[in-house]
Amino acid sequence: MLPLLAALLLVPAQLGAARVTYEPTWESLDARPIPDWFDGVKFGIFIHWGVFSVPSFGSEWFWWYWQGQKSEPYVKFMSNNYPPGFRYEDFGPQFTAEFYDPLQWANILKESGAKYVVLTSKHHEGYTLWGSKFSWNWNSMDVGSKRDLVGELADAIRRNTDLHFGLYHSLFEWFNPLFLTDKQNAFQTPSKSLPELYEIVLKYKPEIVWSDGDVKDVVVTNDRWGTGCMCKHGGFYTCSDRYNPGHLLPHKWENCMTIDKRSWGYRRNALISELLTIEELVKELVETVSCGGNLLMNIGPTHDGRIPVVFEERLKQMGKWLKVNGEAIYSTKPWRAQNDSITSGVWG
Repeated sequence: MLPLLAALLLVPAQLGAARVTYEPTWESLDARPIPDWFDGVKFGIFIHWGVFSVPSFGSEWFWWYWQGQKSEPYVKFMSNNYPPGFRYEDFGPQFTAEFYDPLQWANILKESGAKYVVLTSKHHEGYTLWGSKFSWNWNSMDVGSKRDLVGELADAIRRNTDLHFGLYHSLFEWFNPLFLTDKQNAFQTPSKSLPELYEIVLKYKPEIVWSDGDVKDVVVTNDRWGTGCMCKHGGFYTCSDRYNPGHLLPHKWENCMTIDKRSWGYRRNALISELLTIEELVKELVETVSCGGNLLMNIGPTHDGRIPVVFEERLKQMGKWLKVNGEAIYSTKPWRAQNDSITSGVWG
């Protein structure tokens, strides 16, 4: 994936008086500093949205657990609620987004106190939230809402807030024949990932390219660009989902976590006891920032385009807390000593 990552950074970066063009080597790419804005923002919102929001059962990995692993709860759910022969692809037309109001989303995100947002442009199911010509008949313009869901949110965010706009993009797709062939060939054959990435970078100009899988001088990238990259290479490290080392790291990192303890996508069967309280979320934010990280807190919208009211409540609660305490969060630097024996919980 080195050529792919280097391609996203081909626009020379302005570093003082010098202009730097990055080469497809880890030595070159790792020498690229993260933009100053990313270290200062501290708090962002992740949005996991896709066809998995239609069954909204168990997890955003629904398709894999149902047909990949044949997990009993998922198989039982389908047999009890859908006719024989129903395919995952049949959920696509039901991803209608009829209540999707990008301006409302932008206002809620602004109220949260977040300074950046990352939307899943495509998850592992392969369905793209824009009209990708490389995902024919499995994208939001051809199937479902018939809308450019990515473009509408990008426009609303940029017109009405000062949030930095980012896009998540999965490098792999569970059941796509192109991906499976590429996997068999040790990922040396052409796939649709690179042209899709070109599409979203050139069309939507995201300031964060959040890749998932084992540009300008203001663009930052993460560490999930293939086997052996995580926590070793990239603009910032994510290391694992819900990663919180509890101590300072020599490299910028991000704690991507979700309000729902069990899922990144919306679940109709979620219990209130399975959702983090505002007190728990504030504690996560403070511990993360104290150790030099950013917190990327996830919500999962519904198939019809609503941010569930419990997620909206958590976002607004966080915003109220940050209005009072934001000075101790935004643009701060971690205390290098971190040896406060009286309030040890502050440091995780």
